[in-house]
Amino acid sequence: MNGTRISTGAALVVGALAATGLAFAPAALAVTPDTATINADCGFFGSGQATLTATQDGTAATVTVTSAINAPLPLAEDSIASTLTFVNANGTTTTFTGTENPAIATGDPVTVGPLSGTVNSGDSLESYGGSLQIVVFGITVTCSATAPQAPGPFVFD
Repeated sequence: MNGTRISTGAALVVGALAATGLAFAPAALAVTPDTATINADCGFFGSGQATLTATQDGTAATVTVTSAINAPLPLAEDSIASTLTFVNANGTTTTFTGTENPAIATGDPVTVGPLSGTVNSGDSLESYGGSLQIVVFGITVTCSATAPQAPGPFVFD
């Protein structure tokens, strides 16, 4: 009987410690802001406003870009290879890559991502000075921001 009481008491103590640990667990990491806009110049392929949406999970981060150019032809899902390069406030560059995109109808804005990259706590990433390069049907399109992103750079926890 004493063994049962000790086991039950130990289980209660372990449960209470686990609950306390959850209460003091660190909050999930987040990027701020999570959405930014840029004015992009894609040369012959067009120019205009693009939206960048970022997420963060530890050191893993993703960025999805709804671009300033429209699809001249229908594009199949996951048919675009993309490389997005940001300039970090510390002077380095950070690259996000991937081949993910939704199916895109003729005339719709080209959306790529989520593109994956690795970030460090405190990274402050700005698209101005970087570029988005997409390759579709063997044709490379490079887009560059013509001014800093608004409301500001992506800052990662």
